[in-house]
Amino acid sequence: MPTDPLAWDTRDRQVAYSCPGFDVVNESVRLPDGTDDEFDYLSEPPSVCVLPFTPDGDVVCIEEWRQAVSRINRGLPVGGVEPEDDDLEAAARRELAEETGHEADALEPLVTVEPANGIADSVLHVFVARGCRPTAEQRLDENESIRVTGRSLEELTDAVADGEIRDGRTVLALSYYRLFDEEGSPDESQ
Repeated sequence: MPTDPLAWDTRDRQVAYSCPGFDVVNESVRLPDGTDDEFDYLSEPPSVCVLPFTPDGDVVCIEEWRQAVSRINRGLPVGGVEPEDDDLEAAARRELAEETGHEADALEPLVTVEPANGIADSVLHVFVARGCRPTAEQRLDENESIRVTGRSLEELTDAVADGEIRDGRTVLALSYYRLFDEEGSPDESQ
């Protein structure tokens, strides 16, 4: 039984719908006031987002069609953690290589967030990648079409500020990086 007076008590849990990439979960819950109710949410594996800097300080970005919003999404490489990934850094390196054909000299964790915890159990792990160079061809999933582009950090920041880039994962990664990076630019000495 939950110990916090705000906590809900989950009585039953079942997957209502499953497809590649996520499940829709239905839970029977008891609310703090004793009322029984139903709650549905999206359940998916953790994911990684990479803010990749080239040796000259540009950011490796992607453009990808997003069917849910019927437009090209401009942003950063993002993907799910897969069972064969040894750890989160391995997942970030794999996603960077698959989506952009780039490899990084170094990766460092930036932040971990729950981007939509009112409707999903999603967890996003953001990494900063430094010294990114093109080393191979993209290895896209069968339902991905991605164009790789480059932008300066200032151009990327302006695109977020102007609303050109609306991808929440990119906005979050860049905002957190700019907020907590004292210089406002990558430290290439690492």
